[in-house]
Amino acid sequence: MTISIAAETPLQDDVRAMVADLNATMIPLTPREFQFQLTVEQMADPSLTTFVARDGAGRHVGMASLKDHGNGLGEVKRMFTLPQVRGQRVGSQLLQQLEQLARAKGIGRLVLETGEASGFEAAYRVYERGGFTTCGAVLDYPDSGFSRFYEKKLA
Repeated sequence: MTISIAAETPLQDDVRAMVADLNATMIPLTPREFQFQLTVEQMADPSLTTFVARDGAGRHVGMASLKDHGNGLGEVKRMFTLPQVRGQRVGSQLLQQLEQLARAKGIGRLVLETGEASGFEAAYRVYERGGFTTCGAVLDYPDSGFSRFYEKKLA
């Protein structure tokens, strides 16, 4: 499958649909008070860049955002691929785009928070194959036992 990935505004219907799909997938897996989802409006903040993966026909198949926290720290947010393309390395390609942008911005460390429950195994594989390692709680996320934290040093 041919995939193209580009930075796009999250304020479009197909990205909204992916965010809704992502939320529908995540909400049953973790107590709501330990979910840290961004809306598409929050994803449109200038500190975030959202990449959208599209198939050869231009249909959305995945997304991922990079939040620049300043001081050399970046965060992976809203990473998602549609179920029908999982296993085709779309997530890996999105992660590579985020890393390229992070390096271009002078970000030396990427972090992320994901769920710690059955159902997140595919995400763990993508991150770990991408060179991320588990770490302690990052940023202002609580160390609740419902989150798993990853980091990757880019320097």
